[in-house]
Amino acid sequence: MTKRIYHSICFVALTVFFASLIIIMGALYGYYSRIQRSQLKAQTVFAAQSVAHEGMDYLIGLGIENYRITWISGDGTVLYDSKTDSIEMENHLERDEIRQALETGYGESARYSATLMEQTVYAAQLLPDGTVLRLSMAQYSILTLVIGMGRSICLMIIVAAVLSLWLAHRLSRNIVQPLNNLNLDDPLSNADYEELRPLLNRIETQQLQLKGQATQLKRKQRELDTVTNNMTEGLVLMNESCSVLTMNRAAARIMGLVRPFVGIAFLQLNHAQVLESLLHSALEGNHAEQTVTLPLGDYHAAASPVLSGGKVCGVVLLLFDITQKKRLELQRREFTANVSHELKTPLHVISGYAELLKSGFVRSEDVAAFSEKIYTESQRMVRLIEDILKLSRLDEGADGLTKERTDLFRLAEDVIRELTDAARQAGITMNLSGTNCLIDGFPHLITGIITNLCTNAIKYNTPGGRVDITVSDHGSEAVLTVADTGIGIPPEHQERIFERFYRVDKSHSKAVGGTGLGLSIVKHAALIHNAAIDLTSAPGAGTTISIHFPKTKP
Repeated sequence: MTKRIYHSICFVALTVFFASLIIIMGALYGYYSRIQRSQLKAQTVFAAQSVAHEGMDYLIGLGIENYRITWISGDGTVLYDSKTDSIEMENHLERDEIRQALETGYGESARYSATLMEQTVYAAQLLPDGTVLRLSMAQYSILTLVIGMGRSICLMIIVAAVLSLWLAHRLSRNIVQPLNNLNLDDPLSNADYEELRPLLNRIETQQLQLKGQATQLKRKQRELDTVTNNMTEGLVLMNESCSVLTMNRAAARIMGLVRPFVGIAFLQLNHAQVLESLLHSALEGNHAEQTVTLPLGDYHAAASPVLSGGKVCGVVLLLFDITQKKRLELQRREFTANVSHELKTPLHVISGYAELLKSGFVRSEDVAAFSEKIYTESQRMVRLIEDILKLSRLDEGADGLTKERTDLFRLAEDVIRELTDAARQAGITMNLSGTNCLIDGFPHLITGIITNLCTNAIKYNTPGGRVDITVSDHGSEAVLTVADTGIGIPPEHQERIFERFYRVDKSHSKAVGGTGLGLSIVKHAALIHNAAIDLTSAPGAGTTISIHFPKTKP
């Protein structure tokens, strides 16, 4: 813009200068011509009076170089000429100035010579005797005048050009400077040019709109970031080149990255062949899904194309964690197999003994033993089914149940009282210590936790062993601890003993009549109470299990 203003000012200034120069030269030429003709007329009149009084003597003695004097008779014959021999000159009767002088007493005319590039002006005065005296002088053309003044004109042009360029530079800079210094943050504060007021008002309106839109975009971006970063599923948004545009924290964690990466090709971050095939399929406009194994587990990957104007402009990749689902599915299959196995054994025993009784092959003195065996196996099935039903109810959570203010120490006392006979028969000593602790919970579930822990401590103890139950107050939580002096649990089995039907020593478990569901019931009941379980055990050194219940606040 500065250059355009600069060039425009220079062009206008030089145009005005040359136009003014032409006009001035024309005016000067016209003024000079009028002055010259006036002088020529005055000289002609003066010379005519002198010739009228003195005749030829005046002309012969007159030495004039600037003027040409010609004396002509009334019939046009040249009587005298100061420049040329009068005898050789042609008749001048047809000359304009001569005719005018003969008719009116005075005449003027001008004739241009292309060869000499000058114009000659003639003035003729009628004398009393009927002759005519004519004076002429050379009058240069305007081109000749310009050439004669060439040095002065060139100097004027140089001065004018330099002055124009300097002024144009300053003016263009002064004109543009307020525009360069516009305060676009507050457009209405710029009051240098009133002509800019509509534009500044428009800018102000658009800035308010842009600020509003920017605020909305930031708010939506924050909402999107909040949603995506709190998703447990991995979310990755890529462009048509599979460069990452957005990645939430879950996706970075799933792929083993320390933080989300943006602007990097996704395949550089993860080299899984399955994901690469999914992305290629999505870039072709197809929705693709596949189960993939990543460092943190098994995931269900879904890649969908992002379409704009019918063309694929990006890809959205979602990663769903199915590790827990697969583990639960495996547990379900194992549970079904275990239930089938656990029920099959007593059913076979009951069926076999019943068939013998039905066939009459049993002696009368053995009927009681057979009946006892059938009863024992049936009770084992009943306990197994009851435990399965308990687990099913615990899997559904605590819906429909109401928490009560419960004294953990009192519940432990009741359980020990019920298990005293079983412990005495096994040769086990049970001890309860600690203090009263109130918690909010479900009494029958807590009773089940204590019962299962104490029952296992009795069953898997050694003859003459001991079971110590402690209820302690740890400020924010109440801790129930059951420690035995039994056979202990090897380290490789400690992580799995809370799984359903899992047994460390299956032969020993069969002998003591366990269902393999006791610790699973303990685990689920503890989860419902938001309680944590600690296990400490070693082969031959006994087992200690602690349940940390959140304590009731007064």
